[in-house]
Parts: sequence; C-alpha cells; structure tokens
Amino acid sequence: MERTVNGTTIKIVRGDITKYETDAIVNAANSSLLGGGGVDGAIHRAGGPEILAECRKIRDRQGGCDTGDAVVTTAGKLPAKFVVHTVGPVYRGGQSGERELLESCYVRSMQEARTAGARRIAFPNISTGIYGYPKEEAAEVAWQAVSEFLRGQTDDSVETFLEEIAFVCYDEENERLYRALMQQEIE
Repeated sequence: MERTVNGTTIKIVRGDITKYETDAIVNAANSSLLGGGGVDGAIHRAGGPEILAECRKIRDRQGGCDTGDAVVTTAGKLPAKFVVHTVGPVYRGGQSGERELLESCYVRSMQEARTAGARRIAFPNISTGIYGYPKEEAAEVAWQAVSEFLRGQTDDSVETFLEEIAFVCYDEENERLYRALMQQEIE
C-alpha cells in the first residue's frame, strides 16, 4: 500500500528492515549506540562490525545520542548506504514528553538522512518494543510527523527532496495500524 504526499511516496511494508533495499535504514537505537535487542540488535548483526565501529567513533566524539536525536553511520553489509540511529523515548504513561520526543526521532532521522544524501528512507516502529510505547499511538505520531515534514518540502530544495519513505512493519499489528492511518488520509 502506498500514497504520495507532496511528491514523496509513502509505503507500508511488512517485513524485515534489515533486508529492505533503500538509501537509509533507521535504527531504533539506545543512547549508547552500542547495539542492543530488537531492531537495534538485528541491524548491528546484519550490518556487521563497520556499523559498531562508526558508532564508537560517534560516542568518543559526543558521548552517544540523546533521546529524540539522530546520528548517521555506514550501513555495512545492509542493502542500504546509511543507518540513521535514533533514540526513541521509553514510554512512562504519556505525561513525560514522550510524544514530542518520538516525533523528534522521525523528523531528525529524515533531516540526517537528507543531509547524508539519502533520497529514500525506511523506518521501523520506533519505541514500540521494549520501550513500551503503545503501538497505535506511536503509529499516529509517526504518520503525523512524517506527513507534516513532507508537506514542508518545497521545490527549491529538490536536491534534498525525499523520494520515498517506507514504514517497514515487522508484525501484523503495526502493519494494520499504519494501513488504517493511510486509508484515513486517502478518504
């Protein structure tokens, strides 16, 4: 399923983000940037040691990555050019700025991907695993952040214009939620 927003194709895909061919894959990282569980561990395993080596350089330079921010590394052996590592918020009931931090993850990831030269980017479902963000609310935040960002693209920034954004959903529930959001937008 796909839709176009201001010249950018948005896709909903069910699958493994480590196998998705694109320019930039977003990693739902932790602030240490040293790998972990879930999608973070899968990306580090599939991409190989080059990703971890670059993450260590970033840590040495700036001490990791703050929640809501993003940094870029090589994609190693992944079918992409870059990995954009972003640190999503741990869900604490929704009253601790989680929504704004999650929105920032998507915006900062798109900004960093464009700066690196990516025209196509693939997102996992950030913060919905061990960080406990409710999947439905997280999908709404992601959809809104991406849509608003794309509506702000202008023709004079065509050299940094994003051509494609894919929401790569590992599970059926997330896929269903994103498809429902896309369907609402079309109607």
